[in-house]
Amino acid sequence: MSYINPSFRHPNLPVNDIGCTKTDYEGAISTLCAGCGHDSISAAVVQACFEMSIEPHRVAKLSGIGCSSKTPAYFLNQSHGFNSVHGRMPSVATGANMANRDMIYIGVSGDGDTASIGMGQFVHVARRNLNMLYMVENNGCYGLTKGQDSATADIGSKAKGGVENVYAPIDLVNVALELGATFVARSFSGDKKQLVPLIQAALSHQGFAFIDVVSPCVTFNNNPGSTKAYDYVREHAEITGSVDFVPKKDEITADYEPGTSTNITLHDGSALQLHKLAKDFDPQDRRAATRALENAKDHGGILTGLIYIDPDTKDLHNILGTTETPLRDLDQDTLCPGNDALAAINESLR
Repeated sequence: MSYINPSFRHPNLPVNDIGCTKTDYEGAISTLCAGCGHDSISAAVVQACFEMSIEPHRVAKLSGIGCSSKTPAYFLNQSHGFNSVHGRMPSVATGANMANRDMIYIGVSGDGDTASIGMGQFVHVARRNLNMLYMVENNGCYGLTKGQDSATADIGSKAKGGVENVYAPIDLVNVALELGATFVARSFSGDKKQLVPLIQAALSHQGFAFIDVVSPCVTFNNNPGSTKAYDYVREHAEITGSVDFVPKKDEITADYEPGTSTNITLHDGSALQLHKLAKDFDPQDRRAATRALENAKDHGGILTGLIYIDPDTKDLHNILGTTETPLRDLDQDTLCPGNDALAAINESLR
């Protein structure tokens, strides 16, 4: 069996604004199980970046350990990448972002990598509002170690062996809201129509953008009784509204009746246009987002879509007042101004 992509491509493939075809955003052939939801997420990233005409070399992909953390190899093979140790991706992302603020950072993690060993790191990268897209490919189990329940498995959810989970789950969307994340969404790997614009909006957001993607494990957690199975999610998904992404060059403004939709303008001029099903749901109200999550949970629903956004947020660079020039572009005299400058700083602190 070959894992090498064929080099031939149709000469008339559509190109985006920078002259790239969708194949320019692809990666290696996946070695994940056939039907894995993670592969659908990779395809959504490819579609989102192609439509946004993102230059692949401006993207840095970061991951930890797990099935989910393998997926950056399957998209944007012309971008930068770093596969860190288990649960430590946020530290690497923070260091890279502080050194070069001009890159686009995509962190890919899993429910084990984030909700268990990496929970402490997730807490701090969210509260610091690091400018990045952080995606959790959430299947409720440890797929690399034979399917044990993860920290996001729901009470009563049955693993492949039929054993019910008895521990309370960690809802990463709720955690992200509590920590002050400025863009929070949940989606389903089987709903590309919703997931692609959410990724595009997250990449355009200035701050920490978190997307929890329910991604069924077809080998260990796609059985009757699992709340992370394809059938279960399709039957219990509740959508905040129809999600679309309007890029800056095609920005559309419109006047809608109160209670039917919300138009959110992002920092770069792009906008999210939400047609809400519930008249009382406001994605800019953090408390309303928490209530909506709890209401869905009370009757077994899974709330998907854009759950919360703060369009006026400041990312970590703005909070710290760092230089607008990436550290890699600063010369020696700027980085090391000498003893006189150090003495002046010390004197100012006395």
